[in-house]
Amino acid sequence: MKASQFLITTLKEAPADAEVASHRLMTRAGMIRKLGAGIYNYMPMGLRVIRKVERIVREEMNRAGAVELTMPVVQPAEFWQESGRFEKMGPELLRIKDRHDRDFIVQPTSEEVVTDIARQELRSYKQLPRNLYQIQTKFRDERRPRFGLMRGREFIMKDAYSFDRDEATAKGSYQVMAAAYRRIFDRFGLKYRAVAADSGAIGGDLSEEFQVIAATGEDAIVYCPTSDYAANMEKAEALAPQGPRPAPANPLTRTPTPGKATCADVAQLLGVPLATTVKSLVLATDELDETGAVKSSKVWLLLLRGDHDMNEVKVGKVPGLDQGWRFATTAEIESHFGCRPGYLGPIGLKQPVELVVDREVAVMADWICGGNEVDVHLTGVNWGRDLPEPTRLADLRNIVEGDASPDGKGVLAIERGIEIGHVFYLGTKYSRSMNATFLDEDGKPKHFEMGCYGIGITRLPAAAIEQNHDERGIIWPDAIAPFTVVVCPIGMDRSPEVKAAAENLYSELLEQGVDVILDDRGERPGAMFADWELIGVPHRITLGDRGVKAGQAEYQHRRDSAATAVPLAEVAAHVKARLTA
Repeated sequence: MKASQFLITTLKEAPADAEVASHRLMTRAGMIRKLGAGIYNYMPMGLRVIRKVERIVREEMNRAGAVELTMPVVQPAEFWQESGRFEKMGPELLRIKDRHDRDFIVQPTSEEVVTDIARQELRSYKQLPRNLYQIQTKFRDERRPRFGLMRGREFIMKDAYSFDRDEATAKGSYQVMAAAYRRIFDRFGLKYRAVAADSGAIGGDLSEEFQVIAATGEDAIVYCPTSDYAANMEKAEALAPQGPRPAPANPLTRTPTPGKATCADVAQLLGVPLATTVKSLVLATDELDETGAVKSSKVWLLLLRGDHDMNEVKVGKVPGLDQGWRFATTAEIESHFGCRPGYLGPIGLKQPVELVVDREVAVMADWICGGNEVDVHLTGVNWGRDLPEPTRLADLRNIVEGDASPDGKGVLAIERGIEIGHVFYLGTKYSRSMNATFLDEDGKPKHFEMGCYGIGITRLPAAAIEQNHDERGIIWPDAIAPFTVVVCPIGMDRSPEVKAAAENLYSELLEQGVDVILDDRGERPGAMFADWELIGVPHRITLGDRGVKAGQAEYQHRRDSAATAVPLAEVAAHVKARLTA
């Protein structure tokens, strides 16, 4: 490709709504152009990156034995009604009607449709195992699309679905996919972690996320530097504290705390560690009648240490809260505690509540909590003496740095990551709800054991940029750069020697299979170099009149601080060596 034939539309400034580096740089480099909220045109430079991502993913999926197909973007709602997700999924699922008033959805994922394919086409255990995948456009109606391709509404995704005859072979298929994902992300040349994850709305119980490590990542990754343990924040387990609870040392005391409504403020006022305080979180669950109206509600009190944060995913797994919960209203709080939020605690309630205590709080002595009275807290609170021993204990909190690793091999650290892939073992969640069966060896019908496996094709380039950029622009890994090499001839419109050398080098690299672009636009050196540094092409060869006459070229990697002189006759070989290094 020659630059004069390509569409290069770099910008000096990023749009005002670009909040993260990838959004700013992809826009400035002419890779994407916004069409609407969370909807982008993939411009030629950006599309080349996306196609390279697709090629690597496709090669490794095929290598792992998956078979490609394509399922419609617009799907009849009846399949989603069969699985129950048409009603259960929130407004992120885009529901539409056709001219005949029939319900359809714009797919965010395709479990239902692929399950329908399986129940029609896979009739016998002899056809199993099977893995079907697609690379397809998806749509998720995000309330607040942001960060460019990181959280757009329309996106491209690779989703694969495995079908097996029993749990053991299904988990084997899962491991095949997990290994394929590691090969894929290794080929991308990105620093990533595979972490144990919660399955969320997809369902299932065996799940891993693949996270690109980046300081701007939205997800917190918990890992042990001295072992292989890694999990996302939702999944990471806080171990039960060791050792007996200390004996009470202080009396229960009603302590004035005027205007101090947070644990941090109370700890500062009293001159004590934040870890000696206990925060009260009030939730509610609703019982609905057959019409969907609220029939009755139950109020719950969760107790966590003051320096810990509630983990909503863990809370959602507590029996009684696992069918859905909400934060209690001010009216519910005041009727049960006789006090407004900020001074709540488990002693002196007006009405009974369901009490759930984090395991860390259960071993605390002489702790501090709200006194259910404005501007008052209780100090010296102890289990067994001042209130009954807790009967419902659970891991309710987020991990903090320094917690013990669940594998017993060190302490935990936290870093930021961007999710680019996720693998799930689904079991029979969809095959049962849609009655998808095959005939097993004994001639009896049996539900498929399923897995699903996703990679964010358009999200991955954005994640790569978040990990690989500097003040000048993008720094692409070789495998997914829009062009791997750029030849930058200076003054080729004025120097026949430079033009000939550039054309010859360009042809030589093409013949050797190098993805090269020749910048024949006649730009000034500063503007030319700024464009390619912004775009992020990793290898640059510069040819000038003086150097060409001396038989020299300059090579510079995008991460190098300065160019290196290379004999012109050897520069193609030099670049090839760098590409395979």
